Amino acid sequence: MAETASSVEPNEIAKFEAMAAEWWDPNGKFRPLHMMNPVRLDYITRQIAAQFERDLSRKLPFFGLRILDIGCGGGLLSEPMARLGAEVVGVDAAERNIPVARIHAREQGLDIDYRHGTAEELAAGGEVFDVVLAMEIIEHVANPGQFVATCKSLLKPGGLMIGSTINRNPKSFVMAIVGAEWVMRWLPRGTHEWSKFITPDEFFDFYRAAGLRPVDRKGFVFNPIGWSWSISDRDLSVNYVTAAVNENGAA
Repeated sequence: MAETASSVEPNEIAKFEAMAAEWWDPNGKFRPLHMMNPVRLDYITRQIAAQFERDLSRKLPFFGLRILDIGCGGGLLSEPMARLGAEVVGVDAAERNIPVARIHAREQGLDIDYRHGTAEELAAGGEVFDVVLAMEIIEHVANPGQFVATCKSLLKPGGLMIGSTINRNPKSFVMAIVGAEWVMRWLPRGTHEWSKFITPDEFFDFYRAAGLRPVDRKGFVFNPIGWSWSISDRDLSVNYVTAAVNENGAA
């Protein structure tokens, strides 16, 4: 598929192409995502269950829902969504990620539609979803506002978008770049650019401009003593997640 300039940033794609083989190594370059994944999944599943009135205690609670995972990487979120019964499409502009995701899903006995491409290409094809996940991706795109607008066009009426990113302030520079990249070396230097980080208010503004109604935002907080992540109602100073609903149908 041809890349679409409105969201694809070639330099950002190259960073993740170089790390593709390590997606499922919990001690590799994606260790931070493996550590954070339980709280991400807790937030995502609760938001989806609330929006679509699903009982998470039941078998396959997301059966009948179509979920898009943009920037799916190796499938760290796509696979749990499929296990919960959803029809999952995972799309990534980094071509090398897709074979890794497909092989791992096949090994797990999961049927997931992984594609090399962009959100814009899906929208141009007229595809729509109940849920769009854009986790840790908006800080890597060329035009965040246009990217959110594209995500909105991919949502059915009543659909839910969930997006996470990193706040932009001095603390996030220290924690996400100096700490994670320079000191802990969890990620290669240059994985993130502080100037591309987005504040929670800016994210909500992108939602509103696209015609989505923001409904929630929470912080993902790392505890260096307990070496664990938790969800916070108040601390959105570094990592955070947002949710918005499409009340007006497709754009």
